[in-house]
Amino acid sequence: MFAPQHLFGTGKPAGGGYCAASLARRGSIRRLARGLYDCPRQHRVFGVVFPSPEAVAKAIAGKDAIRFQPSGAYAANLLGLSDQVPAKIVFLTEGRAKRVRIGRQEIVLKRTSPKNMATAGRLSGLIIQALRYLGRVHVDDRTVAKLRQKLKAADRSALLKDVPYAPAWIGEIMKKTAEPA
Repeated sequence: MFAPQHLFGTGKPAGGGYCAASLARRGSIRRLARGLYDCPRQHRVFGVVFPSPEAVAKAIAGKDAIRFQPSGAYAANLLGLSDQVPAKIVFLTEGRAKRVRIGRQEIVLKRTSPKNMATAGRLSGLIIQALRYLGRVHVDDRTVAKLRQKLKAADRSALLKDVPYAPAWIGEIMKKTAEPA
């Protein structure tokens, strides 16, 4: 996954766009959305495979120089707290809001507050967003046990450091999760 500006380090700014458009016309690369390209991968059973939502978000983040954080049902799915695979995947960002459709999947970059982005890119940020999606009523001891399984020793101390960035009820769950079983 890449943007046209990743093709050339020097030269005219539009040169990468012209080159990418030319390569896409020839079929060497695939245009997924405006300003986003990839080299199509072929799977022996499924045929041409689309890139993962993370790859798309990373390409947009690299192109626009922003950070992103998985949110909602997608964050819960990544942590194994939900079997639901959302059709619309939401990432929080401090950059511009944007919607990108890749195949049948919609990827949404949603602008949020700096406090929500303070833990971006860390496991604790993913946990905060997943718990916020699930809601206080749906979090129980099984949820905490699943989260504990995902944590390594270093993650436990990082989780405790990020408690101030979470709502109070999520902070309590983060503290319980960081405790040794």
